[in-house]
Amino acid sequence: MIWLTLAALAAVAVARHRLVVVTVMGTSMVPTHHPGDRVLVLRTGHVRQGQVVVAKSPPSDEPGLVIKRIAATPGDEVPPSVRGVVAATVVPAGRLVLIGDAHSSVDSRVWGLVASENVVGVVVARLHQNPHGGSVAPWHT
Repeated sequence: MIWLTLAALAAVAVARHRLVVVTVMGTSMVPTHHPGDRVLVLRTGHVRQGQVVVAKSPPSDEPGLVIKRIAATPGDEVPPSVRGVVAATVVPAGRLVLIGDAHSSVDSRVWGLVASENVVGVVVARLHQNPHGGSVAPWHT
């Protein structure tokens, strides 16, 4: 019985290190995610185009986190909507193009390329959809 309890505690410790719950604020990912939605994020450095990620805000923004979709990874062509902001035509190593699903999103169309080290992790599930929207704390562990 003690071994089972120890194994369960170890599994919880590993999960807390690898997973984080984030509450969405703002409308940059509408219609995919709305303010107040809670999402489960897997901390990983391995990302691919099309995934929704949580990342540290670029330095020119307020400190905090953003939720965006990966539009391009290293070696991909820079999307036309970002070309006026960056000089490169191909995304260089260590950089990503992050775009919100909403047309009015502040993202790589404003920031330019984002350092891949800023990615906290990949959204793997929606835990709770807030039907009323609203603002709540952006970071829960």
